[in-house]
Amino acid sequence: MRRNIRQRKMESAPRKQNGIVLVLFTISMVVMLGMAGVALDGAHGMLNKTRLQNLADAAALSGAKTLDNTNDIVQAEIDARAMFATNAGDLGNAEIQGALGGGLAVTVQFSSTLHPFVPGTSPEQYVRVTAQNLRLPGWFIPVLGFNEKVVGATAVAGPSPTINTACNIAPMMVCGDPNPAADNFGYELGVTDVLKASTNSFDVGPGNFQLVRFPGNAGAADIREAMAGGWDGCASLDDVIPTEPGNTVGPVVQGFNTRFGIYAGPMNGTQSQYPPDVVTNEPNPLLTYECPASGGMGSDAICFQGQPIDDTTVFYDFDSYLADLSSGNFTHTPIDDGGTGAFNRRTMAVPVGDCTNTTNGQGDVPLLGFLCYHMTQRAVQQGQQSQVYGQFIQDGCPVNGRPGPTPGTGPGPYIIQLYKDEDATAS
Repeated sequence: MRRNIRQRKMESAPRKQNGIVLVLFTISMVVMLGMAGVALDGAHGMLNKTRLQNLADAAALSGAKTLDNTNDIVQAEIDARAMFATNAGDLGNAEIQGALGGGLAVTVQFSSTLHPFVPGTSPEQYVRVTAQNLRLPGWFIPVLGFNEKVVGATAVAGPSPTINTACNIAPMMVCGDPNPAADNFGYELGVTDVLKASTNSFDVGPGNFQLVRFPGNAGAADIREAMAGGWDGCASLDDVIPTEPGNTVGPVVQGFNTRFGIYAGPMNGTQSQYPPDVVTNEPNPLLTYECPASGGMGSDAICFQGQPIDDTTVFYDFDSYLADLSSGNFTHTPIDDGGTGAFNRRTMAVPVGDCTNTTNGQGDVPLLGFLCYHMTQRAVQQGQQSQVYGQFIQDGCPVNGRPGPTPGTGPGPYIIQLYKDEDATAS
């Protein structure tokens, strides 16, 4: 009897140990599944968050570009949302696309300032695109009590500060005031001026007509292409401006006027390469450079309808152009909408030089910076004179280039870029 009891105890011990092992194994499996869930579901979440951020970035840039071109926040929001939806349809974004009609919320906001970003303030310059509540199913994390992952993204885009290195600038220069205290290098913004009157520019030096020598310059043909926008050269604030002696009236006019949809001489047939601006309206009649002296102004005053212009003269200017852009009163339908027009063709970044020491013939002028110039009307040729009328503007102008390492400030060229959203709460 005692032997049977001892034998039963010995036989039952392994069964108790088997139960403990089973419990430990179960706990270990839960832990392992949890770790796998954190790794796999975490990677799945990060992958989709990255994809969502890419979509938000592209949408913000698209909206900021449209806003910069048109000053139309309605159209900018439409384009931002369209870009987001289009990219959501790309391969790999199926979960985001599927969530667009469900819980994924996409909002578009506008602000006049970047830091802080204040939605609803004007004039609008910066765009924020926020995508919230992308809910992703959990594969393994349910064992830890979580059924889904929620990710989001936010992006802000808008104009950069005035850049210190500008590309695709106008191959013409103006002389500016080198005094650092001089606003806009001594130029008054918004006032109609003649960028190139093609009288000998002794501000630069004998034989110079404000033209810039660029790499590969082979004469009139290259100047014509450059004036049309075919020069991709860059300039930085620590550079000098190499001047190009000579006048070349015809090529200057033919190149510039492609921006107004006028393709004369060798520029005929280059419409696709050098499209016109979306708005080519201009003063009617055109401004002239010589008119009877009146009001104490000389015969070289800029004139409209035979009279020197002043602050009270009403004609088609940059403000009129902006109004046409905002209202969508396009002369040429934008290329993105199936037309032939391009934005910002009438606005150029112009290098400003320190002409304190003039140069005889070809020489180098220290570069002070850049100003943005809007062409008021087509360039006019009269014999050996060509005149380019326009205004230096506060709004700035988009170019290629880079804004660092120490961006300047003021009405100079800029790029449309992304910014960190300091108020980000979406992710």
